[in-house]
Amino acid sequence: MSTEEPVVLSACKQRKNKYIAKLEEAIDAHKSILLISIDFVGSQQMQKLRIALRGRAAILMGKNTIIRKIFREKAESRPELEAMIPLIRGNVGFVFCNDDLAGIRKEVIAERVPAAAKTGVIAPSCVIIPAGPTILDPGQTTFFQALNIGTKITKGSIEIMTPFTVCNVGDKVSSSAVALLQKLNIKPFEYGIEVTHVYDNGSLYDAAILDMTSADLTNRFFTGVNHIASIGLEIGYPTIASLPHSFVSAFRKLVAITLETDYMFEEAKIFKEMLANPDAFKSAAPAAGGAAAAAPEPEEEEEEEEEVDMGFSLFD
Repeated sequence: MSTEEPVVLSACKQRKNKYIAKLEEAIDAHKSILLISIDFVGSQQMQKLRIALRGRAAILMGKNTIIRKIFREKAESRPELEAMIPLIRGNVGFVFCNDDLAGIRKEVIAERVPAAAKTGVIAPSCVIIPAGPTILDPGQTTFFQALNIGTKITKGSIEIMTPFTVCNVGDKVSSSAVALLQKLNIKPFEYGIEVTHVYDNGSLYDAAILDMTSADLTNRFFTGVNHIASIGLEIGYPTIASLPHSFVSAFRKLVAITLETDYMFEEAKIFKEMLANPDAFKSAAPAAGGAAAAAPEPEEEEEEEEEVDMGFSLFD
């Protein structure tokens, strides 16, 4: 009787199966996922974040091929996960949570570390060297001349005369720019974990939406209402948004008709009375203003009377 020998998996295969099980469990156990980018992020930053989120969120990194495979398998039963597959590119990871998304995101992006410029890296921000003295000796003026940077010698050191733009956002950092920043001991960039997209209860959207306040949402809503009302009024199609404007416009036309004809209805009477006797509808504020304006008039009369008296006395 033959006995089958147990299949012994390699250490690499065991780690792979363990990771797959962990990723599947995280997807099933959490309703929200933050997709993070970790370009130029060190292990110490990741460790600090894991400690800060312990018990509230789970951070998982891994090979993109394995992650895409797991998401494709999960998308068969949960089609909404398929939208995340195209985003799994480059240096990305996941933060799984069931807590407040905005609060978790703030903690994720809070840790920033200054970094020196590297040749060929896309600049995340504009770098400008301000005018003023430097720590470099006069022997290095030829380096600045090669970069067309105006300098002068002040108290035994090089002074930059005008601000110089090293690179703009989105530009590739050149080797000369790196050399200049190293000489000046400037670390122009800050790197940290970036949250690019958010998956929440089946919806996938850009992480910037988490920065929106209730006032922003209200403004966007009323902007949409205004657009709908404008379209409805332009094409003559009544909508809930355009009906109040239609009623106001119709009422104005009816009031205009009553003012030009003998026809009258109750709501238009006040407008006809205002045209017939406008003084009766003056508010208290204008009346007070009018009284204040009329106050200096008696003084003018007194001055006129004095002038008249003086005139008569001269002729006497």
